[in-house]
Amino acid sequence: MSHHHSDWFTAPHANESTTRLSGSPALTSVPVLSPEAAELAERYELIRRLGVPTSADPVFDAFAKDMAARTGLRYSFVNLFLADQTFIGLHQPPAESGYVTVSRTMSREHGWCPEVVARRMALPLHDVHASPRFSGNHVVDAVGIRCYFGAPLIHDSGTVLGTVCVIDPETRLLSDARRIRDIVIDTGSQVMQHIIRAAAR
Repeated sequence: MSHHHSDWFTAPHANESTTRLSGSPALTSVPVLSPEAAELAERYELIRRLGVPTSADPVFDAFAKDMAARTGLRYSFVNLFLADQTFIGLHQPPAESGYVTVSRTMSREHGWCPEVVARRMALPLHDVHASPRFSGNHVVDAVGIRCYFGAPLIHDSGTVLGTVCVIDPETRLLSDARRIRDIVIDTGSQVMQHIIRAAAR
């Protein structure tokens, strides 16, 4: 596999619509946030209150590195679902390995983490091509990914902050999928416990 850098995203903007107020010529319209934009605003506010970093952080990089070591997959992420998917924790093969180098951000429309955030449940894909629903994806083409395991980061308030996930250019045995999934779920729990403890200090 040839080595190159992957810019996998362009940031989408939160959709806004407007509604007209009758009988108020001075106030002709006010912005009304779409459900998606309202959810994003709530997530930003919670992340601010918790003091969670929104850029590369060595503590979350360590979580990602440990998750990669435990699962045996090459790429590992702690991902905040902000205006972009933002990898505050990242582990990937070294630049000289010949594997694709990924950036710290990606469009919220790419990859399989949007599915995890939407369903609020873990998603184990030992072979992304085993299901037509998950086979066609920008990440498959950009990085050559063949397996994905992700779990949501859910705060006690019910707000989903993002995900933890691992990906790899090689498929995994179906018989090993539960072990990998459980490690990813466990890492997600550790990450949330760390966030809550750090916020309480």
